[in-house]
Amino acid sequence: MPVEGRDLSSRQTQDVGKDRRLGNLSTPKSVQRLQRALHAKAKAEPGFRFYALYDKIYREDILAHAYAQCRSNKGAPGVDRQDFADVEAYGRERWLGELALALREETYRPEPIRRVFIPKANGKLRPLGISTLRDRVCMTAAMLVLEPIFEADLPSEQYAYRPGRSAQQAVVEVEETLFRSHPDVVDADLSDYFGSIPHAELLKSVARRIVDRRVLHLIKQWLECPVEESDKRGRKIRTTEAKDSRCGIPQGSPISPLLANLYMRRFVLAWEKLGLGRSLGSRIVNYADDLVILCRRGKAEEAQRRMREIMGKLKLTVNEEKTRICKIPEEEFDFLGYTFGRMYSMRTGQARIGYRPSKKSIRRMVKEIHALTAEAMAWQETTALVGKLNRMLRGWANYFQVGSVRRAYRALDSYTTMRLRRWLRNKHKMRCSGYRYYPDSYLYETLRLVRLSRLGCDVAWVKA
Repeated sequence: MPVEGRDLSSRQTQDVGKDRRLGNLSTPKSVQRLQRALHAKAKAEPGFRFYALYDKIYREDILAHAYAQCRSNKGAPGVDRQDFADVEAYGRERWLGELALALREETYRPEPIRRVFIPKANGKLRPLGISTLRDRVCMTAAMLVLEPIFEADLPSEQYAYRPGRSAQQAVVEVEETLFRSHPDVVDADLSDYFGSIPHAELLKSVARRIVDRRVLHLIKQWLECPVEESDKRGRKIRTTEAKDSRCGIPQGSPISPLLANLYMRRFVLAWEKLGLGRSLGSRIVNYADDLVILCRRGKAEEAQRRMREIMGKLKLTVNEEKTRICKIPEEEFDFLGYTFGRMYSMRTGQARIGYRPSKKSIRRMVKEIHALTAEAMAWQETTALVGKLNRMLRGWANYFQVGSVRRAYRALDSYTTMRLRRWLRNKHKMRCSGYRYYPDSYLYETLRLVRLSRLGCDVAWVKA
């Protein structure tokens, strides 16, 4: 992906904008004009505070575009079990009109959040909050209005959930900083970052720019939403843990990424205000709750100590078991799915500092391929299975497209063909090894299986 400019306005001055998190969903020109105006004002006057924004959230074009964005994400229903088919049957304009009226008359109240748990790579479970469709549309509408304002304030060290910025750019920045004689790295890990953000301090960060009390009240309601989950017997249990503890933002809601970035901004600004970037020769690279501090030789211990102090003042907890100091090139560290350290050229054998897909990322992909091609999945049509494999492989390659990827591509190619041959043999009740009947030419040319090691050689593979 090409590295973007640091200024949001360059993207929004075009006639047809595209939200990079939502594929090719075009932003209406009227919404773009509002976002350009808000961003330009915030950029030109860093101390300016916005007093009248609430009426923009329930504007017809804002709500309509927010609904289109939510629909493109195809999210699961919330506690009310209402989905997009229900809304379309009821009447989209009528449904949006009722939501606009509730916002205008200030009778809108968010529903509880449905909590589900998704497995993490380490075997643990990550809590995910699913808001109702009505609440998601309202949050997305607020995002359309608020994001251009706060985007003007976010520092260059932050890469997550920002228009025109990506994890790949954060990875490239880390590699370039290592190359610029910053070999000591503080690989920091925060314990439950989203769940430990204090509401009072977060709302202060919002109120620094937003004075409209109705907007602040909306955000406070979303932060204090009850949570509904099922116990082991399947009974519904509602808790008010966020309101009681006065901390935490629900992962999975549309407004959470902006709020998470806004609070992490406090750490980045405190680091620079204390002059630690200059005195320690350090550079921060942050993506959501993933954080590395790259320092000049011998400065990492001091950087780690100061990082702990600042995080403590922000009421955030550093995970001491996972936080460590890594000295490059003698050691390696993982960041955003990549491993950084000493690499060797496959052509010349020469050593250099570089990065490649981590073993954990490759193992996770292998596990998904294994599950998709299991013997129990032999009921599927061959073309349907290959289509699923191709989407999975392309998605993985679209993320792991920078750094030294050739060896990982070849390993996944080899594993995918082996698993697909075994799946075909099981499907057709064959006892042979499968290679005789299903050679590479059959898999790649007849079935059109994606070959990662050939991507980019004959097609525009990012769009393939």
